[in-house]
Amino acid sequence: MTVRVMLISPAAVAAHEARFGDDGPLDAAALRRTRAAGPLPAAGRVLTAPSPRCRETATALGAKDARVEPALRDLDTGRWRGLGLNEVAAGEPEAVAAWLTDPEAAPHGGEPVRDAVARVGAWLDGLEVTGRVLAFASPAVVRAAVVHGLALPAQSFWRLDVQPLSVTELTGRGGRWNLRCGVPLARGHEGTPGDRGHPTSPAVTQSS
Repeated sequence: MTVRVMLISPAAVAAHEARFGDDGPLDAAALRRTRAAGPLPAAGRVLTAPSPRCRETATALGAKDARVEPALRDLDTGRWRGLGLNEVAAGEPEAVAAWLTDPEAAPHGGEPVRDAVARVGAWLDGLEVTGRVLAFASPAVVRAAVVHGLALPAQSFWRLDVQPLSVTELTGRGGRWNLRCGVPLARGHEGTPGDRGHPTSPAVTQSS
């Protein structure tokens, strides 16, 4: 029997400036959008990344007992954490350019994209359950899961856009996965922009 992994991305948080590692709690508007979303898919196991943003999304959608899974933690941007993208790009343009093109680069001293893909992939392939698994995770983690599941080049990580409050499904077993992506969870919010305003979103990085 196969396992269906349903990855739910949290609501986007309005921000005056995009900042690395901005995984703080949901603001009032994001909470309203989350609570207005459609019902969660049924699942035998419910997990969440450690970040406040993901845990609050789970709670707002009624999954208050979701278990924290450390392997689903967001991409570690090291010493860039808390800094604005424009600020880093102005001070370290070559480092930012390398980071956005080389999945093995980690000029910030944190986690290379390739390592994040390997981490999330190991979690995905190591699931010892059948049936349905529901997990709340950041867009970066969802992209890493897709890259691993479809055996895509690691460079494609930045070319995947994950919409807020959407469900990305990976169904399979033994390293062979099928993808169903971009299913809106929220009713009436299908046109909501992607994870804009976050330095690890394609919308931001492509303009840098």
